[in-house]
Amino acid sequence: MKYNPHEYQSYAMDFILSHPISAVFLEMGLGKSVISLSAIFDLCLDRFEIRKVLIIAPLRVARDTWPAEIKKWDHLKGLPYSVAVGTEKERKEALMKRAMVYIINRENVDWLISKSGIPFDFDMVVIDELSSFKSYSAKRFKSLLKVRPKVKRIVGLTGTPSTNGLMDLWAEFRILDMGQRLGRYITHYRNAYFKPDKRNGQIIFSYKPIPGAEDKIYEQISDITISMKSIDYLKMPECVINKVPVSMNEKELKVYSSFKEDMVTKLGDSEIDAINAAVLSGKLLQMANGAVYDNENKTHVIHDRKLDALEDLIEGANGKPVLVAYWYKHDLERIQKRFTVRQLKSSKDIKEWNEGNIPIAVIHPASAGHGLNLQSGGSTLIWFGLTWSLELYQQTNARLYRQGQKNTVVIHHIIAKGTIDENVMAALSKKEKTQNSLIEAVKAKLEVKR
Repeated sequence: MKYNPHEYQSYAMDFILSHPISAVFLEMGLGKSVISLSAIFDLCLDRFEIRKVLIIAPLRVARDTWPAEIKKWDHLKGLPYSVAVGTEKERKEALMKRAMVYIINRENVDWLISKSGIPFDFDMVVIDELSSFKSYSAKRFKSLLKVRPKVKRIVGLTGTPSTNGLMDLWAEFRILDMGQRLGRYITHYRNAYFKPDKRNGQIIFSYKPIPGAEDKIYEQISDITISMKSIDYLKMPECVINKVPVSMNEKELKVYSSFKEDMVTKLGDSEIDAINAAVLSGKLLQMANGAVYDNENKTHVIHDRKLDALEDLIEGANGKPVLVAYWYKHDLERIQKRFTVRQLKSSKDIKEWNEGNIPIAVIHPASAGHGLNLQSGGSTLIWFGLTWSLELYQQTNARLYRQGQKNTVVIHHIIAKGTIDENVMAALSKKEKTQNSLIEAVKAKLEVKR
């Protein structure tokens, strides 16, 4: 795919190229991976300034997202990479391969530096989710800090860097600039910008910023930091559509494919069938989401791939409110089982959402009717399950992407690869009346196979 960067993406890439130390606070869905990879390509293969890059990311992002981004874009062809996840043997083999970019999950940073026996000879490090290094007592922080002087260039990527307040910033910038801006010691940072808050005698439980501390801290880090939430870099309002692919394993995909082929399958002691193409399309959508109802309306779980992706997206939001759209009741039940969420049903729910008091809200597209204003409470919408209805799809998106929205709206779609999700997404993208045409498409495919 040809890469035609937005103005802010070109700006961010240039910022990374011109700053050996850079903190890029870019909301999910705005392209932080391709921005960073474009800069890496330039530094490695055009300028020859960098020889070996280490990308540190959450496990699923390291394993799936970064490799997919390298493969996706035409201009990144020729950038050799290796993914060091899995067993210790697999990680070592990956690290011994000849490549320019090595991708590892953050849980294995301490292993790589302290236990692998492999010399740390990376001259550039990219930390995807810089907030993963907010704890200065964590092993990953201490290990990376130990080898930080060997690194010529470092990039810290995140959506919002201070999920628990300004105190988080010290460790993150200690890794980036080795203490130049916020100090080498957490005690000095605390004394300069904070005062005790909750305490019991001499025991201090928490700190709060002194007046003016926030502005001073931001001024200290401003020369190496850009934030893509700012209207300085984005033409507002803007809506960014993002596809988040997930893959079922062989066993899970076999259940889906068998049902699609035969219109009947057996799960445990229950038989699930589809009497026509309309029922089939609904069952296939359920399976893509991870569960399906049998003929007795009992739920059978097939996979948790979308729940895992949802967890990554929520984590990537770093405390920013997210609105999750679900379609089936079993979607909601499984989401509620994994996360603490609030359904937006009453006026009180909507008021609290718009006041920013609900971190994770869930909504059914059919209840996201005309006139429901949710734009004050957040700007991130995640489609856990898709709908055939273009009208409901557009209405739900318009709850956040509407007049009065002050931030860039990011709409994520979690799409199960190789499933009917891809057909629905394609149809929605074309802005067509979808239900009848796509049911007919499923039916036609079945008739050809038979």
